[in-house]
Amino acid sequence: MSKVIKLNGTKKGIISIAKIDEPYGKDSGTVASIGISLSGKTDEPDWKVYIPLENLDEVVESLKELK
Repeated sequence: MSKVIKLNGTKKGIISIAKIDEPYGKDSGTVASIGISLSGKTDEPDWKVYIPLENLDEVVESLKELK
């Protein structure tokens, strides 16, 4: 699963979201990867964060509270 969202306030910027299995090698947990690219290149993000799936619900709720 992956998705690309236009980054508001930029000309070409994007937010890319993907599910990555074993990002740290064999037997490491699956993560949600969130990358931001100001140039629009999904494979070359300027910033990137991995969130373990076990933490995803709490992170999503916290982000909703910011709205």
